[in-house]
Amino acid sequence: MRQPRVTAEDSASTPGPPVPDTQGDVGSPEHGSDGESTGTVVLAGLANLGIAIAKLVGGLISHSSAMLSEAAHSLADTITEVLLFIALKRGNKPADDRHPFGYGRETYFWAFMASLCTFALGAGFSIWQGISTIVHGEEQGDPLISYIVLAVAFVLEGSSLFKAVRQVRGAARRWRVSPARYLQATTDTTVKAVTFEDSAALVGLVLAALGLFLEQLTGDPAWDGAAAITIGLLLLAVAYALARANVSLLIGQSASQRIEDELRTEITALPHVDSVPFLITSVIGPGQLVVAAKVDFADDATADDIEQPSDGAERRLVARHEGVRYVFLDPTAGDDRARMQSHDADGAPRD
Repeated sequence: MRQPRVTAEDSASTPGPPVPDTQGDVGSPEHGSDGESTGTVVLAGLANLGIAIAKLVGGLISHSSAMLSEAAHSLADTITEVLLFIALKRGNKPADDRHPFGYGRETYFWAFMASLCTFALGAGFSIWQGISTIVHGEEQGDPLISYIVLAVAFVLEGSSLFKAVRQVRGAARRWRVSPARYLQATTDTTVKAVTFEDSAALVGLVLAALGLFLEQLTGDPAWDGAAAITIGLLLLAVAYALARANVSLLIGQSASQRIEDELRTEITALPHVDSVPFLITSVIGPGQLVVAAKVDFADDATADDIEQPSDGAERRLVARHEGVRYVFLDPTAGDDRARMQSHDADGAPRD
């Protein structure tokens, strides 16, 4: 029997609303989200570039480690947005002969590189600058310019975060989940990265202002250094969370158990299908899934009886689960033979 295959073009032309009975799970693409994500990334990048320059000027005038750390933070965020922009463009390339599933996972590679940038440049410089200030001290300058820069940066970062949050809330409403649940489960790591980084930026601005104020109040530069170290630790946490999410998706993360159960139910409901003893899914890009299943057909099913439900599976899964891009069904006996065979490191099969 031929293996059914659903192409991205087929799924895009198949009518069907967002899956209403997958409440609590996020795994399908939101139509038009690519353009919205691109706008979110571009706005965040432009804002961060201007903020980085302003913070650098403020830090040099005030001799503040926290301000210089914030400048490094914003520079890292700017580079991150450039990498995320590349991720969006590269990930949307159409499938070709060498990459039959498309380039969706390349999105996660560039997003992972962005998290490394945050880790190395933002967090590393901030922690080093903070420790250096505590150990060696610093000459205090006029903090007024730094307070002005921090206030302007707070407004700009807030506007960028507002756009990202609006996109998250809109997507969460469509999926009937909370924004926090959406951010946890979504495979659109670009909007997740912008939301996390802008949130961390606002917290970092507050920490920098607090360090400046306490240094001005006490005359002790250790407060400014402590603020820089805290900003670095905050960036470490953000970089770790984003890197972990992207590595999982880059390797080939499955859909949630609930979505897999629903896919299994859909296939089991097809005519002449007794059971689906084995089913796997894999995320191949933001909101894109591959579905592969071993299907136990009725013993008296003819070749036509098997082929017709297989064609029906293509239409049913794509119509009800718009994230499905490819479907592969394999007729099999409903016993232990349906188990996926494992292999040793040298490729030899084993029980």
